[in-house]
Amino acid sequence: MERKLVDAKNTFCPGPLMELIGQMKLASVGDELEVLSTDKGSAADIPEWINKVGHELLDSFEEDGVLHLIVKKTK
Repeated sequence: MERKLVDAKNTFCPGPLMELIGQMKLASVGDELEVLSTDKGSAADIPEWINKVGHELLDSFEEDGVLHLIVKKTK
């Protein structure tokens, strides 16, 4: 298992989601991706996409104005 960092700070919707999707295609099943986003829309967009495609949201928190979303590739 590997955790990849997807640094999408200072990009705007749908940038962080597009970066996550791109990295998800390169990841292996079981890998975790940590998305860093300063776009408030990501708090809704990314979990919605994860639920739609069937991956797993492991954690979501904000630290110093940066949203951290930790996603596990399940398939």
